[in-house]
Amino acid sequence: MTNSYAQQALYTHDEAGQLQLTTAGASHLAGLPLRCMQKEFPYKTGIAFSDASLVTHPKDYHPAFYGCYDWHSSVHGHWMLVRLLKSFPDLPEAALIRTKLAQNLTADNIKIEQRIYNDKENKGFERIYGWSWLLQLQRELLTWQDPLGTALSHNVQPLARQFSRAYIAFLDKLVYPIRVGEHTNLAFGLSLAWDYALTAKDTALQTSIRQAALRFYEKDKGCPITWEPGGYDFLSPCLEEADLMWRVMPADQYKTWVKEFLPDLFSSPITILATAQVKDRTDGKLVHLDGLNLSRAWCLYGIARHAGQNQAAIQALAQQHLEAALPHVATGDYAGEHWLGSFAVYTLTIEHNNR
Repeated sequence: MTNSYAQQALYTHDEAGQLQLTTAGASHLAGLPLRCMQKEFPYKTGIAFSDASLVTHPKDYHPAFYGCYDWHSSVHGHWMLVRLLKSFPDLPEAALIRTKLAQNLTADNIKIEQRIYNDKENKGFERIYGWSWLLQLQRELLTWQDPLGTALSHNVQPLARQFSRAYIAFLDKLVYPIRVGEHTNLAFGLSLAWDYALTAKDTALQTSIRQAALRFYEKDKGCPITWEPGGYDFLSPCLEEADLMWRVMPADQYKTWVKEFLPDLFSSPITILATAQVKDRTDGKLVHLDGLNLSRAWCLYGIARHAGQNQAAIQALAQQHLEAALPHVATGDYAGEHWLGSFAVYTLTIEHNNR
């Protein structure tokens, strides 16, 4: 399946030259989580074993999100399928997707999922990344005008509410921002959580996120983006921060802030951010860099829409990263396939989902 995405006509360029996902592409990508969302092994757990009761199958304590290698990948695989159904309701796989979503996202399964967070050894399990993707899944369900979406959002809401409260408590205690290129990157998590809070009208969470973002990032200038990427990065610390701040700052303030924060994005030509290279896509850490190209793309698209300057050049840089990544989303190796499809769909559907 090497370069299968490139070998098939799965995306097209619109009149502005931007890549768009086709129905064929949506169908192809939907196959990735469909193959793993109910596949229990291999599985990488992140829980702490507080007693012997957890020495059991992951499905026993994660009956909703036990597939796709780890908890967070399962969550955003579910998110991806909902978004694809909303964007392409006539997908050939639509009936199968609906069946699998209904099987996994039951009220009883979500109640069991909640239990792990009541264990003091695991109250921070999947913080920040998994919490944020769960909130994004709930946002997708809340905006799905379909009886199944209504039913599933009702089922998932208790866990979303639990994470909202946990997020608020965590941000109140967090003294320093978390500036890394992997799962615990704070700015990325806050972006997803903010989008959920807006949709759910969760004003307490909105207030908490805005206060934290301004406290941690408002005075930042000259982000050292030439130090990126790290060898395992799938998120850009500099770009994720810039993609968060247009959400929480007044528009005019953001335009000034982002130029001071990332001045090299406003040079002509832009000479930073060469696309990341991967030498071994069977290595679960090294393949992160394919995800970095995708996440850089969505950040750059968001920055371009809100920066007020150099929009065409920043969008072109985003396009370069997207085109570099797409041939490697479905390579046939589980190390990348269990999660990269979600990043591709998130990037390709940004414009159509009011981000």
